[in-house]
Amino acid sequence: QVQLVESGGGLVETGGSLTLFCEASGIMLDMFRMGWYRQAPGKEREMVATITPGDIVDIAESVKGRFTISRDNRKKMTTLQMNTLRPEDTGIYYCNAFRGAIESTRRDFWGQGTQVTVSS
Repeated sequence: QVQLVESGGGLVETGGSLTLFCEASGIMLDMFRMGWYRQAPGKEREMVATITPGDIVDIAESVKGRFTISRDNRKKMTTLQMNTLRPEDTGIYYCNAFRGAIESTRRDFWGQGTQVTVSS
């Protein structure tokens, strides 16, 4: 049973900070690229940040310099440190675990999401 559980969301004022946590179970985390995605009301899901098992990071331009993604394979935790939050950062944030080097064995897991609301 693979499970990704997000936590750390909440309500914060513009300019504030939040740290999101993704706790994984049922997978070997070092086999997966981990990531955070978000979906604002009425909009499509978008990538926020990803980090490979080799610690290669991809950060969305809209959050570059404000958000930091990190992972701890031993603790099966993936974190997203969000600073200088803006109202446009509001949305449901989802944790993702992806393995796609071989198409026939591709795996793609998602958590249930955690709400982040940035007030203006």
